[in-house]
Amino acid sequence: MSRVTLAQWQMLAAVVDHGGFARAAEAVHKSPSTLNHAVHKLEQQLGVEVLEPVGRQVRLTEAGEMLLRRARQLIESAEALEDVAGRLAEGLEAEVVLSIDQIFPTDALAVALSRFSAEYPYVRVQLHETVLNGGIEMLYDGRADLAVSGLAAQGFLGEPLVSIRFIAVAHRDHELHALDRELDLRDLQRHRQLVVRDSALRQSMDAGWLKAEQRWTVSHLETSIDMIRRCLGFAWLPETRLRDDLEAGLIRPLPLSAGGIREVPMQMIFRDRDRAGPATHAMARALHEAVANTCPSRK
Repeated sequence: MSRVTLAQWQMLAAVVDHGGFARAAEAVHKSPSTLNHAVHKLEQQLGVEVLEPVGRQVRLTEAGEMLLRRARQLIESAEALEDVAGRLAEGLEAEVVLSIDQIFPTDALAVALSRFSAEYPYVRVQLHETVLNGGIEMLYDGRADLAVSGLAAQGFLGEPLVSIRFIAVAHRDHELHALDRELDLRDLQRHRQLVVRDSALRQSMDAGWLKAEQRWTVSHLETSIDMIRRCLGFAWLPETRLRDDLEAGLIRPLPLSAGGIREVPMQMIFRDRDRAGPATHAMARALHEAVANTCPSRK
């Protein structure tokens, strides 16, 4: 057991911060003698002098500076712990589980998580980056508090969040671009299509596959984009993830006669809106605000 109490460290910090016992006593609503006794007892228990007189005031000794620097960490941790306990008593969740489809704009997600962290720094976040039915399955299983998906979930009410534009693309040196004409389904079926695997464990689906002769299936959207950059196939990919490559001309949209652009409306779905705690609602607000600021034309 620690011989020195947290209250003793707090009183020492008050004396130092206010430049003496009298001013500190007024600030913390204790008598100067109480503070003096607490600091003196602290020195006795540690066997180290932490304060030394300088005229009518006191200052930290070298040892006192080092000890108080470490003690402030304890004081801040204790205050944070009490804040968390108070929020938990008011119904704050200790953790928010967020399931979000990989097609959701990464910049909007980063902004949302940053805002959430500023508001609830001690609430843990479990982020699951899902594909297709993966997020919906987490809702059905009760494993997600909040889901963002391009698919509807039976038995749940979703709210519109953002619409994602998908573009059929290939590397600028791909054979499909070398044809130098408008393309149709038969042209695509002769080449390798890159598809991102559904992350659902049970009812997975093959959204967007054109029955191409060659098909490579990957688990993450970034892997598909990397393969496109290496001229290994074609794919429909979110425009937001391709902006730099499109502007640089490294990746080019395929000149399809139809279907070259697809719009996927994404929605936010609560597992149980009425029972969701303040942190889950705060996460939902942060996502809405992030989309409004980073994707104003895609809502």
